Amino acid sequence: MRRFLPLLSLLAALASATIALAQTPLERLATGDDARGWEAVGRLNLGAGSFCTGTLIAPDLVLTAGHCLFDPRSGEMLPVDRMEFRAGWRNGRALASRKVRRAVAHPAYAYLSADRLGRVAWDLALIELEQPIRLPQLAPFDLAAPPRQGETVGVVSYAHDRAEMPSLQRECEVIARDTDVLVMDCVADFGTSGAPVFSMRSGHPEIVSVISAKTLYNEENVAIGTMLEGLADLRAALRLRNPDPQDAQVSSSGGAKFVRP
Repeated sequence: MRRFLPLLSLLAALASATIALAQTPLERLATGDDARGWEAVGRLNLGAGSFCTGTLIAPDLVLTAGHCLFDPRSGEMLPVDRMEFRAGWRNGRALASRKVRRAVAHPAYAYLSADRLGRVAWDLALIELEQPIRLPQLAPFDLAAPPRQGETVGVVSYAHDRAEMPSLQRECEVIARDTDVLVMDCVADFGTSGAPVFSMRSGHPEIVSVISAKTLYNEENVAIGTMLEGLADLRAALRLRNPDPQDAQVSSSGGAKFVRP
């Protein structure tokens, strides 16, 4: 059982500290040149006009947020036949589009749990595509160890007001972290859920977190990111997943009251 330092305590500590948020602007990746190197980030369409951001981490696997898989009205898992991953989606075109074969949230994630705070720590999902994507410009991203407090990270995402092309925030800061979650001064909004958080410490982008939620700190929008330590369990859950797309089995655990982007 991983230790979980309550995120409310983390935010309370932030509130008593003097931290200047210096959010850098979003860059629209409007052309092929702008988007070069980020093409494996895509829009995960969920049906009925809703979407999240997702990222290839293997030719047939997309990493996103766990809550993206659930209907917010019924709490039921969305049918995978409504889902489609559009890699590099920009201005009405994708470099590759794939239907979804299977989708699974982390086994400890419980969408309907009353403990919204603890839920953030497990807010991860894997999407298995019906067919792998094997294009040179769509190389899956590697994963890396979580960033330290004070480290600079970046985010590539879609959102409700920029649904037709991704945006890049090159630099934002990890302003707090515990064992399971990050608080970052990155821009997050509806549709940003599941967006990859990148570290450049190795000289090339590696995923170190996934955007789970947003909240306000000092009247500024900050992002809450889920750590990737549960990914091994998630991969195992996907292997064991009943191939029937309607058979959703997710066990219970905890989660805070934040706005999911």
